[in-house]
Amino acid sequence: MRSSSALRRQIDIILIHDTAVIDDSAIISENVQIGPYCIIGPNVEIGENTILKSNVVIQGPTKIGSNNEFYQFSVIGEATPDKKYQGEETTLKIGSNNIFREGVTIHRGTIQDKSTTVIGDNNLLMPYVHVAHDCVVGNGNTFANNSGLAGHVVIGNYVTLGGYSLIHQFCSVGDYAFLGMSTGVVMDIPAFVKAAYHPAKVVGLNSIGMSRNGVSDESASLLKKAYKLLYRKGLKLEDSINKIVMLHEETNDENLKIFINSIKASTRGITR
Repeated sequence: MRSSSALRRQIDIILIHDTAVIDDSAIISENVQIGPYCIIGPNVEIGENTILKSNVVIQGPTKIGSNNEFYQFSVIGEATPDKKYQGEETTLKIGSNNIFREGVTIHRGTIQDKSTTVIGDNNLLMPYVHVAHDCVVGNGNTFANNSGLAGHVVIGNYVTLGGYSLIHQFCSVGDYAFLGMSTGVVMDIPAFVKAAYHPAKVVGLNSIGMSRNGVSDESASLLKKAYKLLYRKGLKLEDSINKIVMLHEETNDENLKIFINSIKASTRGITR
């Protein structure tokens, strides 16, 4: 029986298991660990200190930053099954310090959008999460098991998706938002709010997420006022936005601006 050291080969300071298959065009940085039965396709770049546990498939063109961790049976950078995709060269870009748990799937973009799918930094994607073509995911997000993003979805920063949550194509979810288990999003979700049910209904502010991510008590108080103007006063959308803008002009609060921008940027209409 061979020792564990005999089961892998040392190339400089890159640890690659004997059973891994790596295309000659792939760029593998220092201190990358590639476990058993991983497949690295053409035009893949993997940053330093990244770990591929086992049976991970990465197709290109894909660029991956440093300190990422991919668990078994993840499929990263595969071409989209979207019928409008006809084999054009599109890309996937992944930042640093992300964790992709078992069975995560992420597809490259299409030329009908920006030709790329983007994942930021410090995200946790739990088992069997799916990120479709042309999605843009920010930083510090947590996607629970089996949550899924359809094509062209935009997720902000510090967002939590409950297990089995589904986001319709072209929808956006703003910073610090929270979706409960099995939430079905068909319109945009503003920043800082909680939503639940299918189809999604806004059920309050994400107070716990705000506290955990350092939103001050002063900002939280202003956001509560803005939330009431948008959801509790029976105002028309335009009138509520105008009143929230006036509140921001009085306070110049950064988080209130994030809330306002997430509403104004909506293209599908907000969940209300």
